[in-house]
Amino acid sequence: MLEAVIFDLDGVLIDSEQAWARAREQLVRERGGVWRSDATRAMMGMSSPEWSRYMRDTLSVDMEPEEIAAEVVRRLEDGYRERLPLIAGAQDAVAALSDRWRLGLASSANRSVIKLVLELAGMRERFAATVSSEEVARGKPASDVYLEAARRVGVAPRRCAAVEDSTNGLYAAAAAGLALIAVPNRQFPPAEQALRLADAVIESLRELRPELIERIAGARA
Repeated sequence: MLEAVIFDLDGVLIDSEQAWARAREQLVRERGGVWRSDATRAMMGMSSPEWSRYMRDTLSVDMEPEEIAAEVVRRLEDGYRERLPLIAGAQDAVAALSDRWRLGLASSANRSVIKLVLELAGMRERFAATVSSEEVARGKPASDVYLEAARRVGVAPRRCAAVEDSTNGLYAAAAAGLALIAVPNRQFPPAEQALRLADAVIESLRELRPELIERIAGARA
């Protein structure tokens, strides 16, 4: 029996990885740092304190982590206010599932980013609880953000399903004991080992419907 569905945000509901990468790379280059080709993938799933320290220590940005995080988030949010890159089918999938299950959100994005995206997308009232990884001890691939999301929606982790797109996200949800639906990120495909943990792999959110959740619940039972 599944009683809740917990979504990731970046790469699942919004096509945001390039927006994050652009904001971070601009800041690195402006501050005399060294941008690396693997930096975007390395920071996927990190919490705000984690990726801002990475930018200071590994990419040589001469700012304190708190200043780095604030500036990157400001640039990202300015871009979202101009155009929110919602993934096709996101609003329909959230609406369809919220009629049957409690919804949560477990994201590596900052709290202010989560709030802004859900408001702009008209989804805020659909979610019973949201968690930013900056609010827990460890970001993905650790299980902390999913365990906290399950706690906030009031459902045991084993009775929740997660919707994830990335290697670190898939590992995090699996470690927390959730059923797992993978929607592989096309720009940064998850590792095959992570995909093998999924109860279902779908090509797009148009496939994320109540029938899929029911099928997964029946298979796990």
